Amino acid sequence: MYAIIATGGKQYKVEEGQTIRVEKLGVEAGSKFTFDQVLLVGGDDVKVGEPTVDGASVEATVVGDGKAKKVIVYKYKRKTGYHKKNGHRQQYTEVKIDKINA
Repeated sequence: MYAIIATGGKQYKVEEGQTIRVEKLGVEAGSKFTFDQVLLVGGDDVKVGEPTVDGASVEATVVGDGKAKKVIVYKYKRKTGYHKKNGHRQQYTEVKIDKINA
């Protein structure tokens, strides 16, 4: 059984036992979190939401927080001596999917 959830402006296909990285949730490690925006539940019979599936949820355990690899942003304009270097590390929360409730 799998599900498609929406969180942080993105959509993720998840299965039970899977570990995924989502946008930072602000929840401490070891606690439970429930994703309510379930767009689709698949398996033997597929349930498609309009826009979400009624009564469906995905339960997960928060593994921890972290930062992704650094992305370098470099701005440059020729002939003017203008250049600017900037770096960014996106924060994420790692969650382990425990159960998909259809």
